[in-house]
Amino acid sequence: MAPPETRFARNGDIHLAYQTVGSGPLDLLLIDTWVHHVEAVWEFPDFARLLRRLGSFGRLIHFDRRGTGLSDPVPLDRLPDLETQVEDVVAVLDAAGSTEAAVIALNDGTLIAMLLAVAHPERCASLVLFTPTAAHTHAGGMPMEQVDAVLEQIRSDAEEGRSGVEILAPSRVQDERFSQQLARLQRNSVRPGAMAHYYRQTMQADIRDVVPQIGTRTLLLNRSGNRIVTAHLTRDVASLIPDSRFVELPGTDHLAFSEGVDALANEIEEFLTGARTGADPDRVLTTLLFTDIVDSTTLAAEMGDRRWRDVLDQHHSLVRAELDRFTGREVSTTGDGFFAVFDGPARAVRCSSAIIASVSALDLQIRAGIHTGEVEVRGEDLGGLTVHIGARIASLASADDVLVSSTVKELLAGSDIGFEDAGEHELKGVPGRWHLYRVVG
Repeated sequence: MAPPETRFARNGDIHLAYQTVGSGPLDLLLIDTWVHHVEAVWEFPDFARLLRRLGSFGRLIHFDRRGTGLSDPVPLDRLPDLETQVEDVVAVLDAAGSTEAAVIALNDGTLIAMLLAVAHPERCASLVLFTPTAAHTHAGGMPMEQVDAVLEQIRSDAEEGRSGVEILAPSRVQDERFSQQLARLQRNSVRPGAMAHYYRQTMQADIRDVVPQIGTRTLLLNRSGNRIVTAHLTRDVASLIPDSRFVELPGTDHLAFSEGVDALANEIEEFLTGARTGADPDRVLTTLLFTDIVDSTTLAAEMGDRRWRDVLDQHHSLVRAELDRFTGREVSTTGDGFFAVFDGPARAVRCSSAIIASVSALDLQIRAGIHTGEVEVRGEDLGGLTVHIGARIASLASADDVLVSSTVKELLAGSDIGFEDAGEHELKGVPGRWHLYRVVG
């Protein structure tokens, strides 16, 4: 699915970037932490999946808080207090044409959501709060004497390009690709100085006197092993809100999108709509790339198992580097082949050509096939006829060839990418005959 168009709301002289995702009778407003970038999140597969799930049962509005993402930068001495950020939310709702929304808040975004529900109850149809706390330094939370030490660690991680995945998402600590994507999202979202401000603001906030004034129906969620905001802190918040329900999910991660996205989305959907469909979002349009190594069986026999394993590891590293460079998402790897998706065919074509050039240093040749069409989202996997078509196109390619469907060629009309006719072919298991084209130049 192509990312939605970015628009801008305005609060005074500050412009706030926002997008709307999906459609339906129910408006949803997502208030995320300060690590948010309305366009970069779509390049993060786990985050994109959460947005698609939420957008499958309502019209989702998500935005960048001032000083973050694509919203206007703010001098460090003018970074906003919580009350200003509440008014920013109202400005985004107004710009999106929403008079009332179900407010879904993540991590420190829950502070803004709770204040919004008290200051502007008419704008909040209901509240969903993931990992809320009314006061971090109260009732077993982090002592204030530790705040400065953690703040220095955050600054150091930002300066060194570390993501802090060990504490933010322990379930993904062995997933180097996830950690790299998270660090890139953090860099795109917020400057180190602003990050320090938002962190200190979060840790020093104490809204225990305000929370009991929330009259909005509220769902509170947390994971049992969360080390940043423990489940008992969220349970304390639930005890202060008259019409509330607390659900403790299994897991360890503080990030909403790193673990159990579907379990989280199911709870939210049932609370807001009364139904737990568990359904994936509707079919999405995407570009698929399939690659594999030519004559891999022969090469493996010639090299022997150990040498072949080393070559495959190097091949995988080179392919993943090119996928990152062209913002492709790896869906799966099977032996010597890759299946990846892109938000447009030009990036897929250029990535495949770059992969061919890159792996030639290993004396390897690959074949590649590209097709654009609608796919079925099945968790982190993709399915449907479009996937089979892409795989079959790749199987017909010769060494160092990139074959594409006529759909891809037509979408790239007028670009600087050249094609030559590769004739009509039958694709095993796919109805009809398919006209294919070879990338040239």
